[in-house]
Parts: sequence; C-alpha cells; structure tokens
Amino acid sequence: MSKQDFTPEEINAWIKLYQDTNDEIALETLVHHYKKLVESLAYRYSKGQSHHEDLVQVGHVGLIGAINRFDVSFDRKFEAFLVPTVIGEIKRYLRDKTWSVHVPRRIKEIGPKIKKATDELVNTLGRSPKIIEIANHLEVTEEEVLEAMEMGQSYNALSVDHAIEADKDGSTVTLLDITGEIESGYELTEKRMILERILPLLSDREKEIIQCTFIEGLSQKETGEKVGLSQMHVSRLQRSAIKKLREAAQNADQDA
Repeated sequence: MSKQDFTPEEINAWIKLYQDTNDEIALETLVHHYKKLVESLAYRYSKGQSHHEDLVQVGHVGLIGAINRFDVSFDRKFEAFLVPTVIGEIKRYLRDKTWSVHVPRRIKEIGPKIKKATDELVNTLGRSPKIIEIANHLEVTEEEVLEAMEMGQSYNALSVDHAIEADKDGSTVTLLDITGEIESGYELTEKRMILERILPLLSDREKEIIQCTFIEGLSQKETGEKVGLSQMHVSRLQRSAIKKLREAAQNADQDA
C-alpha cells in the first residue's frame, strides 16, 4: 500500500472504522501511515544500537494500543495521543530491561524519589536525613527505602569500557579487555528478542507475517510470495496475530 497523506478527519475515520469493525485494511493503513513516526521515536531512545529493532516492535505495540484506545470524539489530533503512548511503551520496556536484576516495580519507583526527598530534607533539617525520616517523607517503610537504595546499585550495569585497574605500564584495563569474545550467534539472538509479554503469544508463522507486513511494509500478496503462502492464508494469519496483539496490548495497559 502506497504511503499517502491523510487529514485529521480521515485519520479519525480510519480509527473509527477499525474500532467498530476490526477492519484489517483500516489497521494496515494506519500502521503504514505511522511507521516512520514510530521508527523515529524508537531511534530517539536506541540511537541505532542493537536493540533498535526491539524498540521499533515495542513502538508498534504502542501504536496498536493507541489506535484501540483513542476517542475520536475528542477535539485533538491522534498524533497528540499517539506520541506519548508510544514513548510510554518504550520507556516501560527500557525500564524493565535495564535493571541488572529483577526488582519489584514499587522499589523501582521509590528509587528516583529518594534523592529529591533527601535534598528537600537537607534544606529543611540542615543536616543529612535519617532513613526513617526519608521513609516518612515518602510515606513508605524503612525497609523499602533501604531496598531501593541497595537495588539502585544494580541499575545499568557497568560499561565494558569502564576502567577497573591499570597494568604495570600504567595502561588502563577495561572490562572489555578481560571479557571473552562473544559468539556471533548471541547478537542474532538479541536482535530476535522482542516484547516478552506479546510475542510468545504468536506462532512462528504469525511472527513472520507481522514482520513482513508491518515492519518490512510488504503487502499481503508480496508477503505470500515471500513466505510461500496464499494471500488468503496470509490475511487469516495476520488477523489472528493482530487479534492476539491487540488483546495483549489492552491487558498490558490495564496492568500498568
């Protein structure tokens, strides 16, 4: 499907059509129309690194969720709702993926508040606050404050360029210098890792169809020729995959 410009009224019409009838052409039209926007938002947070493809796929989950939830009766453009929705999905993914160990969400949320609370209490008390004072200020327990402070040390593992010592000649030794060589297969595996809450719901064939139609931008006919299936079979698999993604996106939004 060729890319074209739509007016806000036409965008709303496509969204309304999909919300009312689950029309796959309407969804495909919207996904193709906003493909570049989603990719640019993903690039803002990946800067072209190896996880860029993952963030693009996460962004598309946000796009589908936004299409499902947007109220066309509101007097605002869909983009004003879409952008923060996609960014929020990407940030949630990064937040969950950038901790070196599993940490409860509540503890993650307390962590960033501790420094602000400490600064405020220093100004009020004229001294460094005690743990119990920070806890009372944040209305949490002392144990939660201590756990958040400890877990904060596990956030964002050290870069392989981090200097850890110097050799006898005074040269810096980094983690990379003492790390074994990575198998090329690891990088391929990493690139194929996608949103864990969503992709496991799809069969391998459904993943392939979504990759071709929504990520690579192929039509159903072109996808069928590429994977060796009829256009009707591709359409059926695409509908099945989108239904699973839509339901999973709605559930994820409710759990957030």
